[in-house]
This record gives sequence, structure tokens and C-alpha cells, in this order.
Amino acid sequence: MCAIHQPNLFPRLSTLAKLYAADRWIVLGDVRSARRDDQHRARLAALDESARQQWLTLPTHLPDGRRTLISQARLADPGRSRRTAGLLIRQCYGRSRHWAAVREVLEAVLHEFEATDRVSDVARASTVALLTASGWSGEVLDGSAIPTREGRSERLADLAAAPRSTRYLCGTGGRRYLDTKAFDARGIQVLSFRTPAATGDPLWRWARQTSSLWAISGLGPTAFGGSGGSINAHKSSSTIHGRVIAASRRTESSDRSRPTRHLNKIVLRAQSQTPFVASLNHSGLVDVVPFDADYHCADTRSRGWIRLHT
Repeated sequence: MCAIHQPNLFPRLSTLAKLYAADRWIVLGDVRSARRDDQHRARLAALDESARQQWLTLPTHLPDGRRTLISQARLADPGRSRRTAGLLIRQCYGRSRHWAAVREVLEAVLHEFEATDRVSDVARASTVALLTASGWSGEVLDGSAIPTREGRSERLADLAAAPRSTRYLCGTGGRRYLDTKAFDARGIQVLSFRTPAATGDPLWRWARQTSSLWAISGLGPTAFGGSGGSINAHKSSSTIHGRVIAASRRTESSDRSRPTRHLNKIVLRAQSQTPFVASLNHSGLVDVVPFDADYHCADTRSRGWIRLHT
């Protein structure tokens, strides 16, 4: 399963969750850059008061104005941007008990400032660093290296088909314009993704507004990238809301390279009373079998999400 998304600077939790849920992130960098997008900026929430927020903005030069592609945007002053990013993130999250994890993400990005003046490279490095901190082990591909057709939906379908993905994970924004016929022609199933709604959990309250750095700082990387949590992903028609009704343990397989080695098995039953099995493997991820229905797999025992292997 793949997700296609532009590189964002320290992306929002909703964006990071979508990428984390996929096995493959195809970076979309050959589309026009926009000042209101998040390649060059991130909204940082205060550690002790998430409603108090401020922008981290990297001054950016667009060589061709509005026609500039994301991959062509340049940092106006890389050295100044590096200092600003380092100081502001330390100011916001330096007192966190999870600062070591945040610092590791920050250092990876500060290193990128020294290697490039491309905004997209810095944004991509920040996203990869956050995914790595949360335990993601998927694949990152450069979409600009893949030949595609002109239409928006056709381009996305071609990108998804290039690495032979059989499922495409689409966010709420893409759903507004996506023509699934382009994917049907390629034999690719389109799945919708959305974060949990109407929840009092602070992890998700600002998921669509603020950077994932707050989640790592306040709750730790394992809070949303570990073995517990919830993921809200479904197909185009309806959603199944699952709940744990039984659990068992099983002997580990000797093959540590296989993602289907089960440590725990939980049986989920949908509102439609159709049962399906979700198995927790050695990586703390979840395999759902069979995958023949829409799903919403939620675990209320933890603040994070469960990644679903498909």
C-alpha cells in the first residue's frame, strides 16, 4: 500500500499518520509550490498548552514565481534558517522528558541544512526523521523520477502503479478531486484515510493543525508509533468500527524477517457482526486478515495508532 504526498516541514500528525499507515511513501515534488503550503513552514504547539501555537517559517525563494515547482524552491538563507529551526524547536520542546527523541529528529534536519539549499530536501528529511522515530520501516521513492500522464488522477495512478502498489491510501483532501477510474484501470484499490474524529484524546485534537513534534515531545515516539493505538482508514463506502473481544498468544516463528510472525492475536467484530482477525507481529504492527471489508481498527487502550499490513 502506498501514500503519495508532498514533502512537508515537520508534518502535521494527520499527514504523518497517513504515511505511517502505508508501506511506501512516494514523494510528490514536481508540482507547483504555494506559499500557503507546508513545505517551508510548520505550526509548533507549546509543550504545556497545545492551543498556544506559533509558526516556524523558512524564508524561501521561488525562482520562477508561482510556476516554481516544489523541488525547485530554494532557502533564501540556509544558515539563518538552520539557526532559527534549532533555536525555536529547542525553545518549544527542550524541557520535554522526551527531548532525546526530538533532538534526534532535529539533528537529522539540521544536518540536511548543511548539505542542501532545497526546501524540499529539508522538508523530506524532517518527515523521514519523524517516521523513523516512530518506528516506520517503509520505503521512500522520488515521484519525479517516475513517468506520468498529465491529469491529476492519472498522475497519481501512474505513480502508485510504478512500484506495483495494489492499494493507494488517499487523504481527505485528495478525495475531493480524485477520479478512481484512473486507479481502476490500473487494478489499484483506493482506500480513504482520516484521523479519529470527535475524540477527547489530546493526541488527535490538533492533528490537522500542528506539527507532529508536539506529539513526540508530549507523549513520546512510542505513543503513536508503537504497538497500540488506532488507525482510521476505510474504503469509499462505509466504515467498520472494531472492538477487541478476545485475545490469545502464539509461539513465535523462527523467521524474524517475516512480518506475519504473531505474538498476539485479537479478534475484532464489526458492527455488522462480521468477524475478522488482527494479529500483532514482532514489530509491534498489526496484520488484518482477511482484508475484504472496510475497516476502522481502534484500540482505546493507547493514545496512538495501529499500522495495518495489507
